Amino acid sequence: MRTISDNMPVELAASDTSREERAPAPWYRRRPAVLPWAWAAGLCLLYATVAVRRHQLLRTTGYDLGIFEQAVRAYAELRAPVVPLRGPGFNLLGDHFHPLLAALAPLYRLWPSPLCLLVAQSALLALAVVPLARWARRALGVRAAHAVAAGYGLSWGIASAAAFDFHEVALAVPLLAFSLEALAHRRWRAAVVWAAPLLLVKEDLGLTVAAVGVYVALKGPRRLGITTAAVGLLGALVEIKFLLPAFNPGGDYAHGGNLADGHGSLLSTLAHVPLDVLRPDVKALTLILVFAPSALLALRSPLAMIAVPTLAWRMVSENPFHWGTAYHYSAILMPVVLAGLIDVLARERSARNVRASLATVLVVTVVLLPSFPLAQLVQRTTWRTTPHIEAARALLARVPDGATVAASNRLAPQLTSRCEVVVFPTFPVDARLDRRETGPLPAPTAEWIVYDSVPPEAWPQKSGPWPYPAEQQEAELRAARERHGYEVVAARDGVTLLRRTAS
Repeated sequence: MRTISDNMPVELAASDTSREERAPAPWYRRRPAVLPWAWAAGLCLLYATVAVRRHQLLRTTGYDLGIFEQAVRAYAELRAPVVPLRGPGFNLLGDHFHPLLAALAPLYRLWPSPLCLLVAQSALLALAVVPLARWARRALGVRAAHAVAAGYGLSWGIASAAAFDFHEVALAVPLLAFSLEALAHRRWRAAVVWAAPLLLVKEDLGLTVAAVGVYVALKGPRRLGITTAAVGLLGALVEIKFLLPAFNPGGDYAHGGNLADGHGSLLSTLAHVPLDVLRPDVKALTLILVFAPSALLALRSPLAMIAVPTLAWRMVSENPFHWGTAYHYSAILMPVVLAGLIDVLARERSARNVRASLATVLVVTVVLLPSFPLAQLVQRTTWRTTPHIEAARALLARVPDGATVAASNRLAPQLTSRCEVVVFPTFPVDARLDRRETGPLPAPTAEWIVYDSVPPEAWPQKSGPWPYPAEQQEAELRAARERHGYEVVAARDGVTLLRRTAS
């Protein structure tokens, strides 16, 4: 039986030698370093096509693309990241702790558009394939590198993030991927250096830094690992207990309610954790699907422990959005899963088993692909601009630059690069609990209102209009005309543009 070692590519065979002597080697063999970057470029184009087209179809939203654009725009203008969409004077560092967003400010300064963030996110998600494909090529060979790159690049977790607005986690994905590659090559300090900036991406990622530290302590220099784990835990604690409350208008951690005591006492809550992790059933399905891109083989790798913190807080959260496969929440897990796959296969001594495993990975990838957002590229509706979209664009063009605008959620990110935008109809916010309250809404004060009454074609977050039922939104629109001094400037195909004429 043919065997392989950690450093012998699977695909090498004696018969290949004679063929290579007779014919020139393909470009990816002559310049193997190009392969990972070629994959990154192709994936970036793929993700950007989906993201940009969604924006053109009015499928992006103020919550969250508009929010992040307002924050990055503020950084680009050397201001604090105050985000009107989140509330008057709301500093976004009081929502999640992500000061590394400021790194995108120079790009936004050159290209002040929501498309800047969508393309930047596409590039960041694609960049993570470079260390994974490079590691796979060295350990398993060129064909295996292609399989790993496809498994990562077309994975449902990355697809869901690439096709859902913009989120800060895009900054974390390549950082973690490079850290995992360094761990694989026992470059412990480099692994820690790559992981450390995760503390500036989001407060929960301090736990991921701690997990990297635990891995280093078990496999490498114990002191470095323990120090890294301690810094990760301490960093997360400081951000949640001190920094986030300091920036939040309510003086508390905005998302603390997601981890509320659901069983009456801390002891009871801890006792229920094993079952709560798997209830309701969607949680168990998500746990399986997270490791599915590796054909579940990543579960055999000790690198899988780095996924535990993210999976843990999501499964014990009381926010149902955290339990499923939609949105951006699983993007950070995909590099871990594919790294675990490479780690397991690099230690496999049977070439036949390696080939069978990689074939299974590709089959799983293909089977899951139609159920997630990259499939939008082959849907006819993705490439059709409807009269409604044309009407919305025409009315939005009538809003002057620099105006204050209250806009429907799906129209907000079409304006955030050139106007000060809030969501219409707005809602009272308990900043301490980050909870949308019912009751009378404050009167609109923006100079313009642009409202879209047509339900979204494809928006998985909510069923129907947001943030209120259609009847209530229509009532607020009537109130703006009848009681708050707004008059209709234009109305077309369900989109209404109003301007305030009385103070």
